[in-house]
Amino acid sequence: VPKKLVTTVSGCADDALAGLVACNSGLRLLQGHRVVLRHDLQAIRGRVALLSGGGSGHEPAHAGYVGKGMLTGVVAGAMFASPSVGSILAAIRAVAQAGAAGILLIVMNYTGDRLNFGMALERARAEGADVRMVVVGDDCAFTTPGKAGRRGICGTILIHKVAGALAEAGASLDEIEKKVTVTAKVMGTLGLSLSPCSIPGSKLSFQLAEDEMELGLGIHGEAGVRRMKVLPADKAVETMLKHMTDPSNASHLSLTPGELPRTLCAPPNPLDPSLTLSVPHPAGSSVVLVVNNLGGLSCLELGIVAGAAVRCLENRGLRIARAMVGSFMTAMEMAGVSLTLMMVDEELVRLIDAKTMAVAWPNILAGPATTRREEVPAPKEAPRKLQDETGIGPSTARVERVLQRVCSTLLDIRDKLNELDRGAGDGDCGHTHAQAAQAIQEWMRSRPPPAAPAQLLSALADVLLEQMGGSSGVLYGLFLTAAARSLRDRNGSPAWADAMDAGIEAMQRSVPGAVESRCPMGIPIPPEFPCLPHRYGGAAPGDRTMLDSLFAAAQALHSLRNPGADPLQVLAAAVQSAEAAAEATRHMEAGAGRASYIRSSRLEQPDPGAVAVAAVLGAVLE
Repeated sequence: VPKKLVTTVSGCADDALAGLVACNSGLRLLQGHRVVLRHDLQAIRGRVALLSGGGSGHEPAHAGYVGKGMLTGVVAGAMFASPSVGSILAAIRAVAQAGAAGILLIVMNYTGDRLNFGMALERARAEGADVRMVVVGDDCAFTTPGKAGRRGICGTILIHKVAGALAEAGASLDEIEKKVTVTAKVMGTLGLSLSPCSIPGSKLSFQLAEDEMELGLGIHGEAGVRRMKVLPADKAVETMLKHMTDPSNASHLSLTPGELPRTLCAPPNPLDPSLTLSVPHPAGSSVVLVVNNLGGLSCLELGIVAGAAVRCLENRGLRIARAMVGSFMTAMEMAGVSLTLMMVDEELVRLIDAKTMAVAWPNILAGPATTRREEVPAPKEAPRKLQDETGIGPSTARVERVLQRVCSTLLDIRDKLNELDRGAGDGDCGHTHAQAAQAIQEWMRSRPPPAAPAQLLSALADVLLEQMGGSSGVLYGLFLTAAARSLRDRNGSPAWADAMDAGIEAMQRSVPGAVESRCPMGIPIPPEFPCLPHRYGGAAPGDRTMLDSLFAAAQALHSLRNPGADPLQVLAAAVQSAEAAAEATRHMEAGAGRASYIRSSRLEQPDPGAVAVAAVLGAVLE
């Protein structure tokens, strides 16, 4: 049974609603019922009240959409279960007694929801209430028509918004019912998941292989229409949109204005067969896009999917009038996403844009989504004073060979460094160093590296500071910048020993009791930033970091200051010292870096940064 952070399994639905109400002053619970209402029920006197609901486990739906400009109230069931007739009827009575000028029930197309809301509606009508019901089915998954019809999923929140904006503007019950009934016909949703879901206390709803994804599954873990190998995000989005809009799919949504009828005959309301509408279709080339996190997808993945969806729709010639990205209707911890498209005209866009106080509705700027926005021009860097290139240094060809060896080494040990780094939590050390290697290779393809040592190290520092990222990129940049400064107008073996010491000192630099006026790269620190740290790297030898290998190598390189020292022998000794120091970090207590937050008993491998430094020095020696 998957772990869940709940107080009790039986009370999790009630506890979640209580937490929502406790944190939002505009919401109230209806005593004795799992019902959330607006706190200002008096404000609906003379206006249409909107009620919705369904099983819990889909948060923030539906209680997150209660508020001025959206729903008046929501009735929640137990986990993935329809709410009771008694609670639905209690909610209807509450808004009727508050003076509502009619009540519209917005119900997702599931048998239990239809039955329970429908029975409550009949009983409320018998008491004299003017109640209507709209059943929303927006699922585009199934290729053949079924008796149950399309399932109601994330598109329902757009119906909440359209109906809420109309109700807030004073529209009548007839007007709202007609508008949302037609709007629901130009809307479609499709889900895609990488993992199953589970309700507290229960096993996973289904199983998916590590390399599989499922298309068209429901928000309770119901089976989809196809399982397939995991695709890249852009290909997955293309597959979803193709399925959603395939004319051979009985539940498809047509996005081609020319193929759409100018009028739509809305299906009869199941509780009022006389309600058959023929109204103008809000057809056009504009859509509202909802990219919905089904619960367990990371925000990073969601952003990638959103960008791919906008790009794919634009390539089809569609205008994305508005885009909403976030968690709107979830399926517990399901790692998946759904895409909702609604064809819109200017009136529908205005209703989507109308102000609401519902806590789960995103506060988005009124404007279209596009991947073609003009970028802000990057500031131009002031021209640098070129160093004298006549200094003594290795030939360009030899520099290129050495750098290629270094880059190849870092690419070869990427997986090893990642594995070592997982002990500290993130496991990205190999990727970071591989990114640096690729950046250096790209830089060498664009121009020959400088032969003069000071220029070479300075140029490498620029590449790493700009391209490498992470703390490693900054530390290497500091090291190389300080080493380059030390080598200016100098040559000979002792200069390299001094450069190594200068680089290490820059990585550790601190000024006791005062703030630096300049960073090691020579950039002035403005006085308005008094809280800048005194220390850049903050590590010392013995702290289980990359500095351990660098410091050991630097100590060996001090032999270069001895007259008659053999540079190759000294370098070989430095490499051996760095490798031994890297291995020794296996037994050290981490004193700096991310690993310092981990118990030493869990750090049974050598530090990946120290291993990387030793590997780089070894590649230089080869």
